[in-house]
Amino acid sequence: MADKPVLLLSRRLPEPVEARAARDWNARLNPQDRPYTGSELVEAAAACDADALLVTPTDRLTAEVIAALPARVRAIATFSVGYDHIDLAAARARGLVVTNTPEVVTEATADIALLCLLGAARRAWEGETLVREGRWTGWTPTQLLGMHPGGKRLGILGMGRIGMAVARRAAAFGMRLHYTKRTRLSAAEEQVLGLIWHDTAESLLAVSDFLSVHMPGSAENRHFLNAERLALLPPGAVVVNTARGTVIDDAALIDALRSGRVAAAGLDVYDGEPAVNPGYLDLPSAFLLPHLGTATLETRTAMGMRALDNLDAVFRGAPAPDRVA
Repeated sequence: MADKPVLLLSRRLPEPVEARAARDWNARLNPQDRPYTGSELVEAAAACDADALLVTPTDRLTAEVIAALPARVRAIATFSVGYDHIDLAAARARGLVVTNTPEVVTEATADIALLCLLGAARRAWEGETLVREGRWTGWTPTQLLGMHPGGKRLGILGMGRIGMAVARRAAAFGMRLHYTKRTRLSAAEEQVLGLIWHDTAESLLAVSDFLSVHMPGSAENRHFLNAERLALLPPGAVVVNTARGTVIDDAALIDALRSGRVAAAGLDVYDGEPAVNPGYLDLPSAFLLPHLGTATLETRTAMGMRALDNLDAVFRGAPAPDRVA
């Protein structure tokens, strides 16, 4: 680009991504790597005369923030698949292009879903803590008995790319696979893994010995998995969430874990993160990770490159491949 447009990066990104941004753009980094508040993001964009923003889910681009952005900002690329942190209606009203990073996150996130599933079912945190704290006195036949996934029914709540990748992995463990999806897969697609479709979430929940949540974090899905729906699960079910923390009613899940109605939960995302509902912290049946879904060097690099691909397209006058607004 002859006159390099100014790109504001709201967080530090993997080195290859920052190097490409510095090569192809007039890149402005956030050296402290501290999340901007909305007003700070607006101020930073104004201070550097930004033409585009590369943001992350820690940035809350509300309608007010978008309205306050400098007029020269033309595009926002988010370093994520989800875009519930961006007010798309406000972006459209301003004529801003908004893009995300689908596909490249699928395999890494599915890996973490299986880690959460196995960690919760096999009581991994309890076992590791026992060893690290020096309280393990040796093997016994009844120590930390968990649940074997083989032969159990896995309900996949939202069969998108990640849900399908989870299904492939779970099939290798001999799990019986059930799913919901607005548009049912073809008979041929279902046959490959023996997938069983449910036309309602409630029907799916009733047969889910394990439940893996893959719903978008939209306003209509907030606290979708509430006390009433959790009560539909078979007694002693395991709940896994690698989607968005907002889709689970924390108080309801904590109550279900305390009562034993839900045997265990494996969570990688939280409502209001990085804050975590303290009710989870003293529950040995809660296997907790700090939003590691895409946290591999390969995946995070691919996400950054995908975001830059989209911005490059916009400033070449071409359609952005992953445009969401």
